Amino acid sequence: MNASTSPRHLRKARAAAALLSLAALSACGEQTVGGADTSAPTASTASTASTTATAPGAAAAPGAAATTRFTENGVTVTVSLSGWKASKGTLTAVFTPEEKGFHLYSTDLPPTGVEGVGRPTVMAVTGALTAEGRLAASAPVQKIRVPGVGAPVPVYPDGPVTATLPVRADRNGDATVLFGYASCSSQEGCTIPVADRPVHLHVTNDGPAFTTH
Repeated sequence: MNASTSPRHLRKARAAAALLSLAALSACGEQTVGGADTSAPTASTASTASTTATAPGAAAAPGAAATTRFTENGVTVTVSLSGWKASKGTLTAVFTPEEKGFHLYSTDLPPTGVEGVGRPTVMAVTGALTAEGRLAASAPVQKIRVPGVGAPVPVYPDGPVTATLPVRADRNGDATVLFGYASCSSQEGCTIPVADRPVHLHVTNDGPAFTTH
């Protein structure tokens, strides 16, 4: 073997080493770092996330509860449909103020509130669903005073409030549940009212299912 190495041979060796290093780095880009996958999301991953997010829209088994939820203006509303049989069932909404000490207004509050403050708790249906009775709340009504209002206002005890509405399906097709509400505190006043906030359903022979629009 020739002990001397020409500059040309050295350049080839260095180039080969550089190519090997580049290949190793490319392979590492798809490995995990600290146990976490650093590769870009694949199309199947994005599809799984979308399916998970829209799972509430899947049809429920007969008689089982389908559920969806939203949060707006300081209140989380969890909506479910249960007891579906012979084209009838019960819509249930649990209104949960996000902050302690806040109350939902009564369903019997006048539409414009008291002295213009507050809005009644409302859950109404349109489209393929029809209400079979009045909206009923599980909590007793009490009266509190809020800043800036001379008269006391009717509210439910602070914390979650469950309201139910019996419904029936008149036909297959789209239906909408419309929500209205506001919350208040005797110390901090009232939140901005929510009016006609829609939750969508689709009614088939298997029953209603929540959908996203």
